[in-house]
Amino acid sequence: METTTQRLSLVDKAPETDSFREAVLNGLRKPQKQIPSKFLYDDRGSKLFDRICKQDEYYPTRTEMEIMRTHAEAMADAVGPRARLVEYGSGSSRKIRLLLDHLENLAAYVPVDISRDHLLEAAESLVEAHPDLPIQPLCADYTTPFELPEPPRPPARTVAYYPGSTIGNFPPDEARDFLAHVRTVVGRDGGLLIGVDLKKDVDVLEAAYNDAAGVTAAFNKNLLRRMNRELDATFDLDRFEHLSVWNDEEGCIESFLQSREAQTVTVAGGSIAFAEGETIHTEYSYKYTLEDFAALMQEAGFAVDEVWTDERSYFSVQYCTVRRTVR
Repeated sequence: METTTQRLSLVDKAPETDSFREAVLNGLRKPQKQIPSKFLYDDRGSKLFDRICKQDEYYPTRTEMEIMRTHAEAMADAVGPRARLVEYGSGSSRKIRLLLDHLENLAAYVPVDISRDHLLEAAESLVEAHPDLPIQPLCADYTTPFELPEPPRPPARTVAYYPGSTIGNFPPDEARDFLAHVRTVVGRDGGLLIGVDLKKDVDVLEAAYNDAAGVTAAFNKNLLRRMNRELDATFDLDRFEHLSVWNDEEGCIESFLQSREAQTVTVAGGSIAFAEGETIHTEYSYKYTLEDFAALMQEAGFAVDEVWTDERSYFSVQYCTVRRTVR
């Protein structure tokens, strides 16, 4: 479906409510209840995540933006002229603004996001700032196959942009498969500019996902609110609490919604029982060493060409190209 505003044509491939219902019911019936983290990002969830990025404890966004401000010109040189840039999980498109002024003769910018309203709002804002840039917003679940809109002019290459630490939301095997899919999207001469959060002190990590203002808790619990709204669920948000902890064996932060008491909740007409202390797993946030991530990229068919980090080595932005020979 295509939705046209005054200056934008939105290609709308948003998942149907049925896919949300199926994922929720299947996930809540597992021994370890779980719901995929992509469903955290409805319109309200996306706005709450924007607020998380402004919290003092949440170092990834400001660190990544510091890296990009310092190295934007070098990143643009790596992307090269006349590229089509496809941003996965574009959200408010804050970070792409740091690159746009440096990119030479961009053929098209394709922001891809699952939150339709958030996507359009950000795209409209970019049109104001860059009236000559072809912007082709695509509302889709980017973890599933999708077709890119036809660009207004042939690009020299396609480059994916995957900012933030979102690749950490996939367990390593799933990350490898997702990155291999990105490789097929960008094609033989394509590239990938990606944000990668690095391993560091556990106290720093846990504080980032348990901010004192409670914004991350509100973001996580918004998933319950969404189920109430879209699936006629009966979650009492006050009877659940947010929990994020470091899993040293797996090398990741894991986020949960924990039931404060024994209770039964109705979801899409079915009953789901919770024991006191029982959890719903809502998100992984894997962290990497540079060496481990380079090995993952190689398995996915990419080579890491450039790495930019901050002074503390908290975060990295990496430019990767498709390997000529992929086994």
